[in-house]
Amino acid sequence: MKAKEKKIVERAGEFLLGMLYPRRCPVCDGVIPVGKGLICPECLSKVRMVKEPVCLRCGKEIAAAEAEYCYDCSRHERSFVRGYAMAVYDRTMRDSLSRFKNGGRMDYADWYAEALWERFARELEGLRADCLVPVPVHRSRLSRRGYNQAGLVAKRLGKKLGIPVLHRALIRHRNTRAQKLLSGGERGRNLEGAFCPGRQPAAGLRVILLDDIYTTGATAQACTRALLGAGAREVYLVCICIGENDE
Repeated sequence: MKAKEKKIVERAGEFLLGMLYPRRCPVCDGVIPVGKGLICPECLSKVRMVKEPVCLRCGKEIAAAEAEYCYDCSRHERSFVRGYAMAVYDRTMRDSLSRFKNGGRMDYADWYAEALWERFARELEGLRADCLVPVPVHRSRLSRRGYNQAGLVAKRLGKKLGIPVLHRALIRHRNTRAQKLLSGGERGRNLEGAFCPGRQPAAGLRVILLDDIYTTGATAQACTRALLGAGAREVYLVCICIGENDE
């Protein structure tokens, strides 16, 4: 089959799939007509995108560029080199990610990945990363949910970057309590020993770690330490949403 014919077949398949399983807006969850994009135009303005100045370590918004680092990063160890965050974790994105993680809205991953790419394509390509590694979920949670939300976004972003996604480079071998229910100090203790290297080796690789939400940085730090402990060369962080500066 020629490339042009293949493209026509793919588009026809996408159209039929869209008719049978209509895409939902990641903000309002309303049906988006086939071929009308990944998000309602009016809903896009409701997403609070992260704006400069940002923390030079995690990518969280800060009040003044002179500060360089946010409150958390100025007081806690960060083993990843740099973080890139798309949107502020406010009520709009909290509801969106909740449906994405627990409501089966896997198609939201298309817009999350596209928005990350539009915002950070140049920066991410400049990293010359060897692979993407999604933050893993515990096997019991994966069994209930049926998918790893970070893995869905990583798969799409990996295609844009042209690098592989190592879904098994990290294992979450302990089913921890939900981080959102814990205080800052409790979050770090909750994740102690929760992650370990998996079957896919990261030794010598420059890794982009992908997660859905970054708040205090405990999860990102735990995963980064596990990857570096397995021999990863460097770890960078990309997340869909990030919390606000506590200072």
